[in-house]
Amino acid sequence: MYRSSRSRIVFIGAMICACLGPIAAHAQQPSAAAVALAREVIVAKGASGMTEPLVRGVIETVKNSFVPTNPNLTRELNDVATTLHKELDGKSSEALEQIARAYATRFTEQELKDLLVFYKTPLGQKFLKEEPNAIEDGMNRARQWAEAFGDTVMARMRSEMQKKGHQL
Repeated sequence: MYRSSRSRIVFIGAMICACLGPIAAHAQQPSAAAVALAREVIVAKGASGMTEPLVRGVIETVKNSFVPTNPNLTRELNDVATTLHKELDGKSSEALEQIARAYATRFTEQELKDLLVFYKTPLGQKFLKEEPNAIEDGMNRARQWAEAFGDTVMARMRSEMQKKGHQL
């Protein structure tokens, strides 16, 4: 009896922790200073421009969702979209704010300060300049490796299936 009530209490305690965990994590909002530092890091990285196409993309996606069921309204929908592009262009700063909040929840203020200092150094500048090329090169190399690896796996698969009497 004692063992089953203790197990029940442990189970209930675990369930409460599991349910309250996300609430507790959500309650720890980053400071305004951390968000401002994160925004500076994003700008220093040159990544602030990624929010501008986001606003344009949302407007175009919504417009295009209406076209298939209302093809006769395409011209009017394009006109409204043009108006919305002009009117809502500044909304990209709100998206940037959300990205900054994401950074600020994952890095301390000191880490953000250190990142900002790093990105302003010659090495940081070189990193920012070369990172896209390194990523592209790395993805190409990974694709080439995967193709060669696929050939190896295919040959091995055929060999193993041949041992089982199947010709692939």
